[in-house]
Amino acid sequence: MNNDYDITQDSNRVKKVEPSLIRTVLNRVDELRKSGNEIIALSAGEPDFNTPVDIKEATINAINQNHTHYSSNRGYEKLRKKISEKTLEETGILYDYRSEILVTSSGAEAINNTILSIIDEGDEAIIFSPAFVNYENMVKISGGIPVIINLKPENQFGIDIGEVKKHITEKTKMLVINNPNNPTGAVYDNSILKQLCELSIKHNFIIVSDEMYSSLVYDDAGFTSVSSYPGMKERSVIINGFSKTYAMTGWRLGYITASEKRINGILKIHQYSTTCSPTFIQIGVEAGMDTEHTKKDISAMIHEFAERRILLMKGLDKINGLSYVIPKGAFYIMVDVSETGLSGMEFASRLLEEKNVAVIPGVGLGKMCSDFIRISFAASTKNILEALNKIDDLIKELEKKN
Repeated sequence: MNNDYDITQDSNRVKKVEPSLIRTVLNRVDELRKSGNEIIALSAGEPDFNTPVDIKEATINAINQNHTHYSSNRGYEKLRKKISEKTLEETGILYDYRSEILVTSSGAEAINNTILSIIDEGDEAIIFSPAFVNYENMVKISGGIPVIINLKPENQFGIDIGEVKKHITEKTKMLVINNPNNPTGAVYDNSILKQLCELSIKHNFIIVSDEMYSSLVYDDAGFTSVSSYPGMKERSVIINGFSKTYAMTGWRLGYITASEKRINGILKIHQYSTTCSPTFIQIGVEAGMDTEHTKKDISAMIHEFAERRILLMKGLDKINGLSYVIPKGAFYIMVDVSETGLSGMEFASRLLEEKNVAVIPGVGLGKMCSDFIRISFAASTKNILEALNKIDDLIKELEKKN
């Protein structure tokens, strides 16, 4: 490089990437806790339950048996077989464990590798907003162009097929969908998914479907995988994992199901990033993921999430100045705080600094969500009730000043 080049400068690729506001909030929570503050965190997308004991014990046993060496790049074969069986049971689609399943070190890695393997410079990727922050930033890192479609709260953050059609161009290479959705809790019905799949076939683009919350649905909502529609196994990449359903966020284990040709492309990126997920974790998960004890743990956890969701909504109903969109899946609720006179960013900041309750400003998940905060109900009943009281206290203080 010439002598004028600043060697501390980031690449142009990195300059396109926006820091995650979620991580900013979580880092501030850590700072406050280190200073001696007791923080109620309704911010992270993380179950407060422990990983099922059968998985933990099987993993410890795998370590003790010295399964600490590389596994196949594709993942531990017996785990891939279990994933194939699980996917068939849940979606009706059979993926060959030998060639159509890839185990990754987290759902985030699955997203990163998938987008990097598909998007070229100048390609367009349709992304619905608000959304998990990784989608847009990975498209930018890949040199692609994020095409943002804003979902409207007055439409329950539902997908408008007419808007999708308006945003499809000859450069559209990918559409990303998160179902059930983080942060809105939306669960998309068969009609919407069917139409998206038809557009994928008509306009020849890939659908990347993040289905990490597929087991977490409530009321009359029913989850359907994009892969289950005619012709879509070959036109979709499905991302899932163990973090949310099995309370394993810190274990960092995800997986991808797709056609053999697509998996082979993603595998090239995977080989040069993580190489393989830790072998002992894969062995432990395979041994413990479908035991009766684990199934009971998961069922109890999902039931508890459903109860907490109702508790949170009833509590919010009693607080002046707040409205929300009823979540049908995942474990988040988007709350409109605009009637308080504060933006979502301001409200979240004051709630954390003055009341020791952490939530996520909606603008960190979508620029059109500046009036919103995201609250996670993957927290204890005690913490949810205490947080509701503190939210009520803050709003009452705001009303007095006004």
